[in-house]
Formats: sequence, C-alpha cells, structure tokens
Amino acid sequence: MTSDASRPPGPPPGGATPPPAGAAPPPGEPAPPWRAWPVGARAVVRRRLPAGEPQPYTDVLGDLVAVDDDGVTVRTRRTGDVRVPGDEIALGKLVPPAPERRPRR
Repeated sequence: MTSDASRPPGPPPGGATPPPAGAAPPPGEPAPPWRAWPVGARAVVRRRLPAGEPQPYTDVLGDLVAVDDDGVTVRTRRTGDVRVPGDEIALGKLVPPAPERRPRR
C-alpha cells in the first residue's frame, strides 16, 4: 500500500487534460517534435484524416517550407504546398534527399 505522500504533486495520473496538439506548449513544456525540423529539409508526415475517410491516415512527402507551433507546410512534387496542422500530425521524420532522376533512354 502506498501513501499519498509518495505521489508527486499535481493532478492524478490520467486526470490531466493535455493541450491540443497544435497549440503552443505552455512555458517550460517541450516544443512539438517538428519544431526542430529545419526549413528546406525533406520530411515525411503521417497526417490524420477526418472520420469517415476510407483510410485513417495519409502520408505527405516533400521539402519543408514552413515550420511553426501550429504545424508544417510541405512542398510536394504532386500537389505543391500542403499545410499540415499540428493536431493532424500523427508521426513524422526527416528523410534523405530524393535520389537523382535517371535520364530516359
């Protein structure tokens, strides 16, 4: 049996409501992981889709053109600039540059 004195101060485990994913972190809290990504780097972002879509996620691959507390903007080859709000970012990572395209014979 543990006493309440051994529990760290603050709300009970599971009782705190986290801020929305796209919101700026409170002072002293870590920034969202994508904030460390440099503009110009190549990244893949797994984006949550709205309920009712055939798939729950889609991937956005391209070069980062904007990174802020509210999300990222990725320049893709197919559709141009795609804004991904922070609350729709499920996963993401930096990836190597695209390979050079081979000339057609």
